[in-house]
Amino acid sequence: MAIKTNGFVDGSLPEELMQILVTLASTWEDVNDPNYIQVKRLSGAMTNEVFQIVWPNDKDDFHRKVLVRIYGEGVEVFFNRDDEILTFENLSHHGQGPRLLGRFSDGRVEEFLHARTLTADDLRDPEISALIAAKMREFHSLDMPGSKAVILWNRLRRWLRKAKSLCSLADIKEYGLDNLDDEIQLLEKELTHEHDDQEVGFCHNDLQYGNIMMDEETKTVTLIDYEYSSYNPVAYDLANHFSEMAANYHTQQPHILDYTKYPDENERRRFVIAYLTSTGDEVCDSEVDNLVEDVEKYSLANHLFWGLWGIISAHVNNIDFDYKEYARQRFQQYWLRKPQLLGPFAVRDDCQNGF
Repeated sequence: MAIKTNGFVDGSLPEELMQILVTLASTWEDVNDPNYIQVKRLSGAMTNEVFQIVWPNDKDDFHRKVLVRIYGEGVEVFFNRDDEILTFENLSHHGQGPRLLGRFSDGRVEEFLHARTLTADDLRDPEISALIAAKMREFHSLDMPGSKAVILWNRLRRWLRKAKSLCSLADIKEYGLDNLDDEIQLLEKELTHEHDDQEVGFCHNDLQYGNIMMDEETKTVTLIDYEYSSYNPVAYDLANHFSEMAANYHTQQPHILDYTKYPDENERRRFVIAYLTSTGDEVCDSEVDNLVEDVEKYSLANHLFWGLWGIISAHVNNIDFDYKEYARQRFQQYWLRKPQLLGPFAVRDDCQNGF
């Protein structure tokens, strides 16, 4: 696909996409020439390529914009694209995220949100963090169509099978993949079967800073990119968000994770309190304590989730990112944190694989 970035494009867009863009622009009276398009590539996407499409206007500073998302290679391994589009449309009907403006074979056109994407540092800002917590609570309460069964454990098992099918025997041994069936079974037992009262909601499952936007004037937070969204324990979604605080994908080495930046207990409690009280309900200390504890335990499942994602991505994605090293760090954290969170009796000496 020929897309000239950071400049003006003349006929280099695929005809299918160009037709969508021209049809859209033709409905806007302030666009002089629907065919005169400026394309800018946006950085930070981990799976897709994302472009801002602009129709320049010589009369004033207002320019019509849309977002074009080009689907990444190999993503069908992780999720069903048709299901993801359905989720996107349903969330739009709920007033969540951008509107879907058009689809083409390799991607889609979305409403351009006039808000800024958060940075890694923003996640540590107490005011912004409280806004994110409230938005997550709202998101988790959405009534989405389809099955409301937890998808986490089956997805982990499916990804593990795929990872093992792609890896050499040496890599299977190096990353300890042969042990992960037992680890997934252990986590499911520890986190699910003994906690029948845990809350399940519609979870984003990938709430890194790049998937959060904020309108500076209204302080409205919007969650975007729902490719991994599903029903899951809400504690898992919070665990994922906390784990993402160790990442900064806009550095020279975006795959490197810094776990000294993982939120401390006070930060985690503050977030959980903001999450629980955002609906106006009063909460007791034990409710906060229980959710804080559950979130920490679900961080183990989250490390396996993104570790397996990294292994698979290394084989199916050509984006310039050291997926294997990223996976190694997630697996390291799993083995490091497991005895601290589940106790020494949950650890087998033969399963730590050099991590």
